[in-house]
Amino acid sequence: MRTKQTIAVIGATGNMGSAIAKSLSVGNYRLLLHARDFNTCKQLATEILAIHRLADAEAMDCSMNACWEADIIIIATPDTENKEVSLRIREVASQKIVISIVNSLNDTYRGMIPAPETNGKEDIQQLLPHSKVVKVVMDSKRAAVNIAGIDQNAVEMVKELMSSAGYHSLPA
Repeated sequence: MRTKQTIAVIGATGNMGSAIAKSLSVGNYRLLLHARDFNTCKQLATEILAIHRLADAEAMDCSMNACWEADIIIIATPDTENKEVSLRIREVASQKIVISIVNSLNDTYRGMIPAPETNGKEDIQQLLPHSKVVKVVMDSKRAAVNIAGIDQNAVEMVKELMSSAGYHSLPA
C-alpha cells in the first residue's frame, strides 16, 4: 500500500483546478484546496466529500499554509497569476514537485510555450528555482495530458499521478 500523499491545489475552483481536484479525490491523496474565494473553495470540498465519502479534501484559506503541508503542489491559476502565486509560496515549495496546469489552447499544445508578452520572465521554473517544476497541458475533451519538465523523476511521478486521476499521457 502506498503512503498517502498530500497535494495542494492552488486555483482549485477554476475549471482546471476543480477538474483535477475532483479526479484526484478518488485516490489515496489528502487534498488541500485553495482559491481566492474561500467560500467557493469550501463548497468544492463539500461537493467532493458528498460524491466520495472516503475522500480527504479540505479548503484552506492560505496558499502558503496549504503548500507548506503538501508533498506536491498543483498551480491551476491563469498565467497572469503565476508570478504572484509562485512568489507567495516560494519559501515552502523548495525541493517539492510543483505542477503547472495549463489548459490546451488547441490541438498543437502551443500552451507549453510562454506567451510572447511575458518573454518567459514569469516562467514558474525561474520563479521557483529550487522546486521540481513539471508543466502539464490538459486536454479535458480527450482526458489526455502532455507532460514536460527538467527533472525526469518528477515527470514520471506526475505521469503516475495524472494516470491515477484518469488522464492518459500523450507523447511530449
